[in-house]
Amino acid sequence: MDALERIVKEIYDRIIGLELSDVAVDCCITKAPCGGEKAGRSPVDRGKRGLKRLMALDAEGIPLGSVSAPANPHDSPLLVPTLEATSGTLGALPEGTSVHLDRGYDSRLSRERLRELKLGWEISSKGKPTPYWATYRW
Repeated sequence: MDALERIVKEIYDRIIGLELSDVAVDCCITKAPCGGEKAGRSPVDRGKRGLKRLMALDAEGIPLGSVSAPANPHDSPLLVPTLEATSGTLGALPEGTSVHLDRGYDSRLSRERLRELKLGWEISSKGKPTPYWATYRW
């Protein structure tokens, strides 16, 4: 994280306040036609080169931290590095923060990692449709 971004987040947190009671983590896959160190085969673009960007956001949608990775690995092993990317400005997330995740993180390993970090979670279950009244991540 560059110095300007860290300063802006610190000022925003002092003046308005970051909403750290709820944090959402999600990713997007983008094309990387020129390759690069982190580019990998994209599972959604016929195996062409791509990047996966994972981002942690506070309850108001303010970016807290991000991680880049090749497009082909699963999201769940990148959960802890994404949450740790927030520490550049904030230090560790406060205990009890509820992390909202999509179905890709619905595993025992994701829950264990969140438990080790002393964070709560709300994970959309595999095989179940999103409830129509969902108001956070979904």
